[in-house]
Amino acid sequence: MASLNAIIGENREYWTGRAKSYADVNREELSTDQRIKWQNCLEEKIRAHFPEKRPEEISVLEVGTGPGFFAILLARAGYAVTAIDLTPAMLDEARKNAGEMSGRIRFMEMNAEALSFENGTFDVVLSRNLTWNLPHPEEAYKEWSRVLKKGGLILNFDANWYAYLFDEKAKEGYEKDRENTALQGMRDENIGENFDICENIARRVPLSRIRRPAWDLTCLNRLGLHAEADEEVWKTVWSPEEKVNFSSTPMFLVKAEKIAVR
Repeated sequence: MASLNAIIGENREYWTGRAKSYADVNREELSTDQRIKWQNCLEEKIRAHFPEKRPEEISVLEVGTGPGFFAILLARAGYAVTAIDLTPAMLDEARKNAGEMSGRIRFMEMNAEALSFENGTFDVVLSRNLTWNLPHPEEAYKEWSRVLKKGGLILNFDANWYAYLFDEKAKEGYEKDRENTALQGMRDENIGENFDICENIARRVPLSRIRRPAWDLTCLNRLGLHAEADEEVWKTVWSPEEKVNFSSTPMFLVKAEKIAVR
């Protein structure tokens, strides 16, 4: 347990170092068709769940906002957005990326596994590429459920990012992705600053060894939520470059509704 708790500090240090380059990736997304793809995806899911509500009536919590991509998209669409992150440097970049929208987003430094909000605060809790590197992911889901209103919605986009560290078949797919990325002359998004540090964290967190999203569905259903997965969401939201870079590690969406008070 001590080793897992230490990962929280290591995550903060690692993502502090990655803040500027990660913000560049988000700025690129905000300036390309990726913005439209993700905007349509998020709004479609939220509108379908809350057909009677206007955006300004829907409170959204983005967990692990990083440089603020989801928060910015939803604030622009009129939603009441709170965005949290463990890393102050990421929040600084998120405010810069938000620009004139920053005043409409409540940015807060907070641990995804220990939220300071009261029970039943938000209509929607969403996240992208976060749960894979949490030391206590089940605790995170408990907290997200706790702060969700009855009838509220969880949207979690993630992937089996570091399965290749433990699974031979996944490793073969990962190496093939590197070859195809090079052959097509694309930027390899798996080569970056201090990538070895990220792999070291991934070796020690629990979800790298677990096949998902089956684990997520079991966990959320056990918490009293109704959960389902869309394992083809990557086809809708990923860029052509992402589809080559991460062909063997497709992004999934875990969607859950709070149907009981916990």
